[in-house]
Amino acid sequence: MDPLHELIWPWFRAFCFTQLIEVPIYGKLLGIRPSIAFGASMLTHPYVWFVFPPLVFGWGGNYVVMCVVAEVFAWLGETAYFAHYFGVPIKRAAVGSLVANGTSFGLGLLLRHVFHAPI
Repeated sequence: MDPLHELIWPWFRAFCFTQLIEVPIYGKLLGIRPSIAFGASMLTHPYVWFVFPPLVFGWGGNYVVMCVVAEVFAWLGETAYFAHYFGVPIKRAAVGSLVANGTSFGLGLLLRHVFHAPI
């Protein structure tokens, strides 16, 4: 198994896709700079991609359970990131994170369905 081809490259594509979707949403909804918005997914996305799948599947969970656990982690983690480090009011940060993560997750699932593979 070539780790670059089978692990890192799919993650990198998904990470870039996530950033393309979430950074503008965060900019619009939270009024923050792109570099700050980029930092949110930079902190959570590696966990969503590399930690939660083996953890949840190791507990006997399935794909849906893994997605729910990982996306709730991303939502709450990014909410805390904006509220704690950048002073975004918690409700505003939570709504912005929910919209950004929900949009990127939903579009990612759509592309997965259309192309029968992760983006």
